[in-house]
Amino acid sequence: MTVPGPGGCRRESCANVIPAALATERLCLDHFLDEAFLRTDHMLTRCREGKAMSPGDVEWLLADALAVVKNLEEGAGDPNPEQRDRMLELLLILANLHEYVAHHSVRVHRPA
Repeated sequence: MTVPGPGGCRRESCANVIPAALATERLCLDHFLDEAFLRTDHMLTRCREGKAMSPGDVEWLLADALAVVKNLEEGAGDPNPEQRDRMLELLLILANLHEYVAHHSVRVHRPA
């Protein structure tokens, strides 16, 4: 199910509809995926450099995965093949990041 957000996608000049799972983000699926890929790439880079992740970083990545799963579920009846492929690719990258963190003792920085 999609809902038109107030003014649609918050990205300038984007008239795409906003999926219900992304209504709070005010992003269409394409722009959400763009941002999620950037966040994930940034976290992978930080992990490889041995930098700590904050609990907020971890929560954000988990929220991205949950949003992707919800969008896959919502669009199961009439999937857009390109978007579906991007969502599945993002889930695979997030799973790989999870495994990397689990096997490389990446620290999660908890503010005191």
